[in-house]
Amino acid sequence: MRILSIQSSVSYGHVGNSAAVFPLQRIGVEVMPVYTVCFSNHTGYGSWRGPMLSGDDVRDIVTGIEERGGLENVDAVLSGYQGGDSIGDAILDAVARVKRHSPDAIYACDPVLGNAKSGCHVAPEVQDLIRDRVVPNADLITPNQFELGFITGTSPDTLESTLDAVDRARELGPRTVLVTSVERPDRPEQTIEMLAATDDGAWIVQTPHLPFKVNGSGDVTAALFTAHLRRSGDAAGALARTASSVFELLERTLASGSRELLLVESQEAYASPSMRFEAHRVR
Repeated sequence: MRILSIQSSVSYGHVGNSAAVFPLQRIGVEVMPVYTVCFSNHTGYGSWRGPMLSGDDVRDIVTGIEERGGLENVDAVLSGYQGGDSIGDAILDAVARVKRHSPDAIYACDPVLGNAKSGCHVAPEVQDLIRDRVVPNADLITPNQFELGFITGTSPDTLESTLDAVDRARELGPRTVLVTSVERPDRPEQTIEMLAATDDGAWIVQTPHLPFKVNGSGDVTAALFTAHLRRSGDAAGALARTASSVFELLERTLASGSRELLLVESQEAYASPSMRFEAHRVR
């Protein structure tokens, strides 16, 4: 399996490609990382150093990969946070190029916009980019529950309203939707869920809700789910495997007291997850 992953890079910590690449490699995926920024650390620290790449830089790198034949036999293009129109256009151009060389490839997009606690934390330009141009061109999207609501103009909270919002999202273009951080009022206390929907149905998986938030976990989730789904075609299996792997990663990180994901130390969780959680059909 081969994935072209166009995301940010940090030297300290794990977000973007610095979170997604190693878990993918650990499960046997050939990853071609293309960086949109090269920062010292993620921006959650309040200060950082390093350059942002332009859309032209990204196009140039993808062109070089294409010239080597690297866009042949690609299974998926993966993208995360998009900082503006320039990068967004370059990613969409890369998707189109990949699909010319690899017609069966999918575009998996994590539409990073914000969360329920802080709302949208991206510029209006990026909000429009994601909703109006990126999502309609994606085959798979991995929004959290808040982002799903923003994309579809709804306010999903119950299972039924979340499923209805997923249907609206799928009408926009992507046939597969993975919803993370699902928090419905009737769930057991101290739990959190993920929901996946395809043409074949919808499934939900429930895990304990760990009492912390760490940057990069969504990037790992999107990467692993994309790879597992592309490899097996089994959304329920991909959902259960991803949830089990990411929970082990987060549990280990929480126990350590680290602010950054223990990505390397948790590598067996990607290759051989405990499969502590099952996905249950809800449609």
